[in-house]
Amino acid sequence: MIPFLKLVAQDIQQRFGNDLSDIAIVFNNKRPITYLKKHLADTYAQAIWSPQFFTIQEFLGLSSNKEQVSPLTQFFYLFDLHNDLLATEGLPPEPLEEFYPIAEIILSDFGQLDYDLVDIDHIYMELYDTSRIDIEFQHLTIEQQEFIRQFWQSFHMAGHTGVQQRFLKLWKRLPILYKKLKAKLEDQHQTNYPTIYRNLVEGTMDNPDFVASYKKVLFVGFNALNKAEATLFQRWQEEERALFYFDADTYYLNDQQQEAGLFIRRNILQTELINALGNPQDIIGQRKDTVHLYASTGKVSQTKLLHQVLNEQEKEGKSIAILLADETLLVPLLQSLPELKVNITTGFPLTQSPIFGVLNLWMDVHEAISHFKRTKLPYQYLETFLNNPMTRVSATEKKANQDFINEKQLFEISLQDIAINSSILSDFFKPLSDNKQVVPILIAILDNILTSLAQDTQIKQIDANLLIETKKVLNQLQLGFSKIPKLSILFQIGLIRKAIVTINSAIEGDPLDGIQIMGLLESRCLNFDQVYILGANEGILPKVSSGVTFLPNNLRRAYNLPILENQDALTAYLFYRHFQYSSDIHIFYNGIVDESSTGEESRFIRQLEFESQMHFAKHQQQQPIQFPPVATELIIPKTGAIWDKMYRTFIEGGRRISATALTTYLASPLQFFLKHVAEIKEPPSISQEFEMNRLGTVIHEVMEKILQPYKGIEDFTPTATLKDKIPSVELLVQQEITSLYHIESQSIDDFNSLQHIMHKIASEYVKMYIQYDIDNYQSFRIVELENDQDYTMDFPIQIDNRTETVTLYGIIDRVDQVVTDLGEVKTRIVDYKTGADAVKFSTMEKVLTSNTENKALVQTLFYTYVFEQVTGHRDLEPHLYVARKMREEGTLFYGSYGALMEGEFLANQKEQFVDFLRTTLEEIFNTEIPFKHNPDTPIYPSDPYTLFYRNAVSADEEVTD
Repeated sequence: MIPFLKLVAQDIQQRFGNDLSDIAIVFNNKRPITYLKKHLADTYAQAIWSPQFFTIQEFLGLSSNKEQVSPLTQFFYLFDLHNDLLATEGLPPEPLEEFYPIAEIILSDFGQLDYDLVDIDHIYMELYDTSRIDIEFQHLTIEQQEFIRQFWQSFHMAGHTGVQQRFLKLWKRLPILYKKLKAKLEDQHQTNYPTIYRNLVEGTMDNPDFVASYKKVLFVGFNALNKAEATLFQRWQEEERALFYFDADTYYLNDQQQEAGLFIRRNILQTELINALGNPQDIIGQRKDTVHLYASTGKVSQTKLLHQVLNEQEKEGKSIAILLADETLLVPLLQSLPELKVNITTGFPLTQSPIFGVLNLWMDVHEAISHFKRTKLPYQYLETFLNNPMTRVSATEKKANQDFINEKQLFEISLQDIAINSSILSDFFKPLSDNKQVVPILIAILDNILTSLAQDTQIKQIDANLLIETKKVLNQLQLGFSKIPKLSILFQIGLIRKAIVTINSAIEGDPLDGIQIMGLLESRCLNFDQVYILGANEGILPKVSSGVTFLPNNLRRAYNLPILENQDALTAYLFYRHFQYSSDIHIFYNGIVDESSTGEESRFIRQLEFESQMHFAKHQQQQPIQFPPVATELIIPKTGAIWDKMYRTFIEGGRRISATALTTYLASPLQFFLKHVAEIKEPPSISQEFEMNRLGTVIHEVMEKILQPYKGIEDFTPTATLKDKIPSVELLVQQEITSLYHIESQSIDDFNSLQHIMHKIASEYVKMYIQYDIDNYQSFRIVELENDQDYTMDFPIQIDNRTETVTLYGIIDRVDQVVTDLGEVKTRIVDYKTGADAVKFSTMEKVLTSNTENKALVQTLFYTYVFEQVTGHRDLEPHLYVARKMREEGTLFYGSYGALMEGEFLANQKEQFVDFLRTTLEEIFNTEIPFKHNPDTPIYPSDPYTLFYRNAVSADEEVTD
């Protein structure tokens, strides 16, 4: 089919010949201008005098000599005028923070009423009975009067509620506010487009003869006309000053049920505008082409699927457009497209740029500091600042700050501890000294970023555009803020966010070459060989909601103002018109039902499928089942350099093997290798989850401070004396947490939430340990306490049929002697546990052969053995203080059949343990047994070594020949 704009070019040539210099051609937007110029050049195939091209607003703007005022300036005018009205009514002024959302609606409504030439006094009139409706609205149809009666009925019945009273007062005030705003603009020699439209119709424009400057004005591709446009177009047609080119198809134009033809039917039948192209053809109704419909497995998956489809299509010599029914898909689309030339006029949003990341973070920081009076910030704020490429923090300073956070495990960072010297934004975290600094500092941030980018390399056009546009908006805000004496920082930041989130920058390419990316509205008048429509879901195409307004639907109907059905009709037209020309159409929608999607294609698609002769080929994207590639399990043989290092380190070098290293090997020989042979350390990190190991550190340190005064005393001390220690526990815990996290603390009020939790738990656990000793023993004496230096011993093992020696190392938390209530003296080795450890076990054989069975028992027997061998003490009883269970289960280990680990039974278990210890150590140094992960060991999400042994398989999964 011949494209619409080419038909227009051909008609222009036939009507006006070669001299088009006094012809004005007007579009709804700029995009079609380039295409019509190309079609004119192709049609004429020679040099001609070019017509003049305008958008509708540019063209009508020729009628005014006044300055166009920005929405932000209008808002500040409206704010002052509204408070003046409140003062005359004896009411307090409205705070700017509260008035802003109302002002947005008022300005939008004022604009709509101007475009549709509605009598301001009538629509805002306060009516209370139907007789006044009959009198005041005789000019309206019976149906329109009924709409007004329905609206006011709720206000008339049984008096008015408080909300209704406020609404009525606002309505009564709005006509006055409207007139005062117009007077203010006139006084400032300013105007806006709605005012220009109304002035043109009413004949009060500055340049009444601006249309006469042209022999003919051509309005191309218009569809939904407001009343002002319809009145002007009708007048200019009657005066033979204008021609109209409508892009339509009889398929939806002649069928009254087709919403896509609603507005063009009005233009032709009611407004009586004549289509310069004559009667349209029936193209859609005759087409039997195949349309491809793709149901994707998610919203973003549409862009991935499009990538695949594009790669499969023949593109040579074809014009191609990707139309975004859902414009939020732009960024995922850019990330998914193959390496193709693109031209994007929807614009790249500021919100997707690192520039916005910097501005938004600054606003988050200073909301917290200024409004919430915080002297500490979440560590994520600093992390985000350090990682944003726009801040230009040096690698050295970035690492120093991250190490500082990790070392002290700072969930919150004091402002005094934040020092960024290398960044271009070194004062980023500095508190504001004045509320008026908000906008100037943001402007300074943009200037610093722009200077930095320009010095570093050639600045990307998109970044430059975003920086300039954002600075323009901030300057407008600064001008408005400067006229208001007191504005809270919170409100300024809120308004700045609202003002900048809509900023975008076009990613310009060649509009006549490559893939054109645009929204549906921007595709007016344009035709392409291949069209790909993304986001064609019901609820998006068309949208299910309209803009916020103070003009209820019944009144909008009464005054023929736009309603939701009008929006549907316009969207339907924008969608249908591509079926008139494009030979290859692909439509994508999200086929998954979730909180933001019904999983259904647009009803427009279903209508075409049902009514037209086109065939819809449906493609269902299948979520691929990801079978991981057959990965080789990581197995480390004890040969070559690995064995040499093991031998040098543990045999010749005498590196000590601890109980923790032993249980690490039992759980995962591969992890033992990674930690103790390869020495791959866990990366530093900060977690907001509660950390049991740090809780254990605090408890051990506090217990040591409480019991230290009793160490070395030969006589037994009554356990009752420990009661005097309980009141000091909370302070001791506070001191330990302060030391552990390297913070300054005068009280627990200085702690963050997790430190508060730690303080509470540690205090209760320590008190529980002390109370247990008081309740169960008469007296005690401390033999050893928190010694991690003195308990090492040589342990002979067989390696390759020869005797070698390894060094065992025991950390002794506490060894004591206690007198029971029966007068019996026991020597104990005590270990404190804060987790889910247990004193109960099934059998010693299972403990020693399982990698998961009571790790605490293995460790405690290890400590017991080392201590006994080093000191000569015998008959030590291993005790485990498990805070969660010790009141009910005691502290002595016991088997599932009830036998306690004491006396002869304990002696037998110790012998078994020594044999097990020797066997395990010999296995560690057995060159025939490689290091590999035990797949039966539970893997926790926090395990940093997971990547190394994720492919481990259990013995029964191994395939044998």
